[in-house]
Amino acid sequence: MDDDVPLILTWDEANSGLLGDEASERPEENGVGNYDIANNVSVPGPPDSRSQNSLRQSWEMNYQEAVIYLQEGENNDKFYTHPRSPRALSAYLFVHNHLFYLMELLTAALLMLLSLSEAPAVPSLRLDVYVHATLELLALVMVAFELCMKLRWLGFHTFIRHKRTMVKTCVLFIQFIEAIVVLVRQTSHLRVTRALRPIFLVDCRYCGAVRRNLRQLFQSLPPFIDILLLLLFFMVIFAILGFCLFSTNPADHYFNTLENSIVSLFVLLTTANFPDVMMPAYSRNRWSCVFFIVYLSIELYFIMNLLLAVVFDTFNGVERVKFKSLLLHKRSAIEHAFQLLVSRQRPDGVSLKQFDGLLRFYRPRMDARDRFLTFKALSQSGTAMLSLQEFYKIYEVMGLKWKARRSGEHWFDDLPHTAFLIFKGINLVVKSKAFQYAIYIVVAVNGVWILVETNMLNSDFSWSQHVPWNYIVFLTIYGVEVLLKITGLGPVAYFSSGWNLFDFSVTVFAFLGLIALAFQMEPFYFIVVLRPLQLLRLFKIKQRYRNVLDTMFELFPRMASLGLTLIIFYYSFAIVGMEFFADVIYPNCCNTSTVADAYRQINVTIGNRTVLEEGYYYLNNFNNILSSFVTLFELTVVNNWYITMEGVTSQTTHWSRLYFMTFYIVTMVVMTIIVAFILDAFVFRMNYSRKNREPLDDPEETKGIVFEVEVTRVEALQTLELYKHSLAGTNISSLQEMFVAMERSGHSSLVFLGQRSRTKSDLSMKMYEEEIQEWYEEYSRIDLPQLDSTLPRDLDSPEPSQSIN
Repeated sequence: MDDDVPLILTWDEANSGLLGDEASERPEENGVGNYDIANNVSVPGPPDSRSQNSLRQSWEMNYQEAVIYLQEGENNDKFYTHPRSPRALSAYLFVHNHLFYLMELLTAALLMLLSLSEAPAVPSLRLDVYVHATLELLALVMVAFELCMKLRWLGFHTFIRHKRTMVKTCVLFIQFIEAIVVLVRQTSHLRVTRALRPIFLVDCRYCGAVRRNLRQLFQSLPPFIDILLLLLFFMVIFAILGFCLFSTNPADHYFNTLENSIVSLFVLLTTANFPDVMMPAYSRNRWSCVFFIVYLSIELYFIMNLLLAVVFDTFNGVERVKFKSLLLHKRSAIEHAFQLLVSRQRPDGVSLKQFDGLLRFYRPRMDARDRFLTFKALSQSGTAMLSLQEFYKIYEVMGLKWKARRSGEHWFDDLPHTAFLIFKGINLVVKSKAFQYAIYIVVAVNGVWILVETNMLNSDFSWSQHVPWNYIVFLTIYGVEVLLKITGLGPVAYFSSGWNLFDFSVTVFAFLGLIALAFQMEPFYFIVVLRPLQLLRLFKIKQRYRNVLDTMFELFPRMASLGLTLIIFYYSFAIVGMEFFADVIYPNCCNTSTVADAYRQINVTIGNRTVLEEGYYYLNNFNNILSSFVTLFELTVVNNWYITMEGVTSQTTHWSRLYFMTFYIVTMVVMTIIVAFILDAFVFRMNYSRKNREPLDDPEETKGIVFEVEVTRVEALQTLELYKHSLAGTNISSLQEMFVAMERSGHSSLVFLGQRSRTKSDLSMKMYEEEIQEWYEEYSRIDLPQLDSTLPRDLDSPEPSQSIN
């Protein structure tokens, strides 16, 4: 097996002794000896060192390319971006590492953070023009360097086919010219194109979830736009009707023109001006309320809910199609990788030697023992070779964390009898229902006590005055509970539960809060307010609450990416707002507007006192990026958002309303997608729970993916010998420790458990189990496994060819 020749050779023709040498194309069956070309026979003899070196290098190249395929499957990268030459491979490896990803992220973040220092700047962060322009140029040069490396990796023709990269290149070109102009002129000009800077962030490898969100958002747009046009159609019809009905009333400024009618009904759709918009007409004729009731019933309660339903249905379909596409893409990537790992002598399976070589590049930090256990987890047949069907599960086993299963049930089984009985008793107590419900009662009483105590506090109260005695009592109970559970369950078992980690964290923070109170450490008093978090433990009692909380915790990573997506939209709108509306809002700025009172700042004399009356809305401005973000968030909430819009409009032009209306529509799209995502996740979780009913005797038990592997002493010894002779240079200390553990325990075998947390993909695999088989059958009929254009030969061909040449 040492001299197995790859079925597909990935090597540089100019340097290869395998591809250019007839002798090496006909290795002897056992891999030992030389080939006599003249007589066409193999002769015994030592293996040629140059051939051996070339063979080893060829396998190394195959490992790297197989890893690239697996990464492309994992990241959903298209195969046409696969490196096609050694030069492209070196550029690919340079680009695909965490240092490069970090540089890419920091560069994009720097470009976006420059808006804090560019005019209109945050006062405390203002920089001279030449400083921020120079920083911008340096960051843009780094982006250009990234694109150059990408060009070297992809090649020109593939580079221009990559739409996202071409958009990034065009934006870079525009930004570069503008930065040079700013640096030369030493003054900023109208730079709306700064709103395009988030494109650099979106293109970062670490922001892949944001790209997926944007892709799903754009895929959901067609049905959304259809319903939106229906919404706007009815709005225009009602605006014309409202203008005809109410424009004769001189006291009704909401419908005195057709433009105001459309704007008023648009704002009414958000309910921000209701019932104010109705009152002038209602005061004149009580029957006018019918107009507004019918409008809100159609637009707000029917079409808006219809919009959510359509988006949810589309989102659900997009999620299913996305999962199917990614699943089949991963399957194709696995097939490509498999063909690069099999040898001519053994074309039907991957040996441990080749699998170990793959993981040395795919998971460099994984030790030899874990690589061997991962191989064993995949080898369901128990043979020395992995078949393609077994290799299909490689993504499922990659995140496993391996540990030996104890021979006993508990951590204290090997202790002396007296100690064993004590710890066994503690274990039974902490696992009992009575103990759990007793703690729930304590938490509930603590919650009621906190509520009553907080209600009795007055405005002059200071935490530094005393330490509440109940704080000490409840904290002592929680501390005893933590110690009992750690003692009874064992530290490893205790901290493997998410709920236990939560309880431990809250208890530790509560203890820190007690120290802050006792020693009057004022900066840390805020820790005290974290005490009510203990109340979340009550939600473990009921299954539905656990499902809700599990859904919430599963949504956190995705919600973070959705939040970042929303921030990107905020950033772009904030830049546009600053360019057009900076310094237009100030106290007493809108005296001619219908919302003048909201911007008024005047001194009013009441008796002998002079009081400053403020409307405060002048604080909602676009004078810098931070103020703009706050203003945009207030617009997102939509309560009284029209006051900000009308204030800006009174100081600029009526066309300014388009900015605010567009922002509302965009945020409505994003927020509807977020709501649809939450609904989809919750419904998915409920359906999964109904379809796959799992016993939940212990609500604190952590569910996950678990693989069990048994290793015999003979297998461990054979594996050690294999690594010593065939994989020289590999650190085998972890394998040696495994063998020594067997020797010490006297057991003929050890059982190892590989565990990882359950992901949405795992849940989807369960939910779509029947459909997946149909997808695989369809894939095998239509998309027969073929190599990319980088591998121009048929997989079953016995002759080698180059995939990187």
